[in-house]
Amino acid sequence: MLKNIKTSYGAMALLAIALFLSSCQKDFLDRISQGEYNQDNYPYPEGAGPYDQFINGAYASLRSYDVTVFPFIAATSFRSDDADKGSTPADSPDGLQMDNFTLTPTNGLVNALWLGHYRLVNSCNFILDRVAKDPNPNTPEALKIDAQAQARFLRGYAYFMLVRCYGRVPIIDTVISTNVSQANIPQSTPAQVYAFIEQDLQFAANNLSPASAYDRKFIGRINSGAAHALLAKVYLTQGKWAQAMNEANIVMTSGEYNLSVPYATIFNEEGENSKESIFEVQATSTPAVPTDFGSQYTQVQSVRGVNDWNFGWGFNVPSTDLANAYEPGDPRRRRTIFYSVPDSVTIFGERPQAGLPNPRYNNKVYTNPAKRALINSRSGWWMNVRLLRYADVVLMYAEAANELGGTENTTKALQALNSVRARARGTNANILPNVTTTDQELLRQAIRKERRIELAMEHDRFFDLVRWGTVATVMQGVGKSFVPGKHELLPIPQAQIDLSNGRLTQNPGYN
Repeated sequence: MLKNIKTSYGAMALLAIALFLSSCQKDFLDRISQGEYNQDNYPYPEGAGPYDQFINGAYASLRSYDVTVFPFIAATSFRSDDADKGSTPADSPDGLQMDNFTLTPTNGLVNALWLGHYRLVNSCNFILDRVAKDPNPNTPEALKIDAQAQARFLRGYAYFMLVRCYGRVPIIDTVISTNVSQANIPQSTPAQVYAFIEQDLQFAANNLSPASAYDRKFIGRINSGAAHALLAKVYLTQGKWAQAMNEANIVMTSGEYNLSVPYATIFNEEGENSKESIFEVQATSTPAVPTDFGSQYTQVQSVRGVNDWNFGWGFNVPSTDLANAYEPGDPRRRRTIFYSVPDSVTIFGERPQAGLPNPRYNNKVYTNPAKRALINSRSGWWMNVRLLRYADVVLMYAEAANELGGTENTTKALQALNSVRARARGTNANILPNVTTTDQELLRQAIRKERRIELAMEHDRFFDLVRWGTVATVMQGVGKSFVPGKHELLPIPQAQIDLSNGRLTQNPGYN
């Protein structure tokens, strides 16, 4: 689906400004982006607000290479049992370190991920600063609060990634003009960072409107459902089961989302911004502007071949362990794993080229050939990045309910779990039977397995293993050189320690 774009340029060179709008889903292959704006003709007040050019810059930074592309994929997926590095053996030594847990503090991807997320933090702080210093006494208070809420959601997301990846990180809530590491702000404990994240997301949840309140041209804008959903995940990560269940329940009873979108459709172009979508990074591409407003997320993972089968770089390939984890007949395997073996057929009926470098690729980023022809590109820069979707929330609800225990919560957990399996099953009653066990441990394992399968290759697996306390056993079981007490976290980038003159200190095991 193509999004219309409005662009404007503010004073900060770091802000790449882009707002993504949407066309109707039914004609997603026929639309081409229209309308580019500059600071002089930006359509306020008919648009949305005086802070939008800065808010849009923060949204645009979500698409950046350092935030949701290669460093992100490597840190969240290469390190899991769902995926291997892929590409060719010699391609990306830094990625291989992620895959094999031979990480060093000088790893370039580790540093890039740090920088990308702190740039996002600084963009959010800039928005908050602009609101606080707005010289116009006539700016409606509602616009100020909405801008603050969007910025605080995005800042909360950035810190959630930072704390899960690095543990102790500096909390910065003001605009800084130098590198974060040169600002001489000490690291906070994970508990302090999580408290900060909760405050940001609670503010966002309390002050944002639901998705349905926004004009469809502003599709993709952060809303209250996204804030409650991300807050649920933050609570779940900390084992705050009651809070997690409550936040997930708010999303599930909001009427904004449901499981009506077939699993096979979710990851297609027409599945973007559907009832399954809660937090989705917007991207677009046209023949005239093929990459400027797109994302390399798909290109990095797409099939690496030659000529008409040269779609991308071929990284992040599904592992043998993941391929073997599916129940017999589960259709989610075919939508998740692209098999390049002879006689296989893609989801769009194409036969892969013989001799591709890897036997499997991530099928959730496979692009529609009709869209490739429209854009005259094979690399998928137009594909959105799904960061949080509804089935994830339903499974979070199931997990929290089961952990709380009791007959009523067990029933709720089973209902939630089985609703996800029912969507995957579709009309085939011979596969994916309902889970019926009421034993807490058996149900726990069933929910965990369902999370792996439903969300495979979607960047949750490693973090799930860490919070469950099973990461060392699982990763060592698939032959990874995982060291408990060390590899749960990435190293603090050595470049950042050096810039801080030693104010930042290294994570355990990396000295």
